[in-house]
Amino acid sequence: MLYTQGHVYIMTNQYRTTFYIGVTSDLRSRVWQHINNEGSLFVKKYKLYDLVYYEYFERIADAIDREKQLKRWHKDWKVNLIKEENPDMKDLKGELELPDEH
Repeated sequence: MLYTQGHVYIMTNQYRTTFYIGVTSDLRSRVWQHINNEGSLFVKKYKLYDLVYYEYFERIADAIDREKQLKRWHKDWKVNLIKEENPDMKDLKGELELPDEH
């Protein structure tokens, strides 16, 4: 059986105070959609344009399960998870080679 790969990702604002957790089979395109206001209304409302965390999964179903798990976490747990991989909580969009950012 053929499985689609997936990513769980976390977007935040410039102050790192509000977070959005999403799942996608195409991380580059999804982040591009967010930063060009074509994504979630929540992302647009709170200006969550910085990608600070992502995980890759061989199967999209596993990514969806992980997204559901992370959404139940307390904010402090999410921040600690991000800082384990990205201690300075820097924007990781540059690692993705996005098409024409705004």
